Amino acid sequence: MYKFEEQLKQDLHQFLQTMNEVDERLPECPDVEDKWEAIAKAYIPDGIREFQAFPSASLGWMMYIGMAVAKMWDTDWEIYSKVEDLYAYMRDKRGYDSMDEYIREEVLLLEGEDYSALEKTVGECAQRVYNALMHQGLEPGTREAFDAYVACLHQLYLMGAAMQLRRLGYHMTAVN
Repeated sequence: MYKFEEQLKQDLHQFLQTMNEVDERLPECPDVEDKWEAIAKAYIPDGIREFQAFPSASLGWMMYIGMAVAKMWDTDWEIYSKVEDLYAYMRDKRGYDSMDEYIREEVLLLEGEDYSALEKTVGECAQRVYNALMHQGLEPGTREAFDAYVACLHQLYLMGAAMQLRRLGYHMTAVN
């Protein structure tokens, strides 16, 4: 599964670079990365339930979550780092189905063209990841299929965080 996740990372990174959404070097933000496991455990029951009918939403919502956590980290991590379940905190604002809108409007404070452009970018990333997952030929309901789904969510979370950190002005460049 490591190889599959690395391929996802490379593909998403290259794709987002061509769109000028991430830098050549991805950011390192241990605080945001450390929230991944707890967020994933809380998200997976909802994500799996929605996957069959709405795979792009099931995958794409995690990219929004990564962006939201990065924004929270930049805004007031002293408060947000203490929220026991960040996923439930976001989901329960408007419900699972409208979590994307909540994050774009109330967390990222987007409107107009920026709002629509982000929706399009996240949708394209989710579709890329979904296509990669389907090409694995994994039998639904197996441990391998579950692990591959989690790998997809993980990379979308990290890329969402990377996009948002860049939008906030954090750029990773080599220091000589």
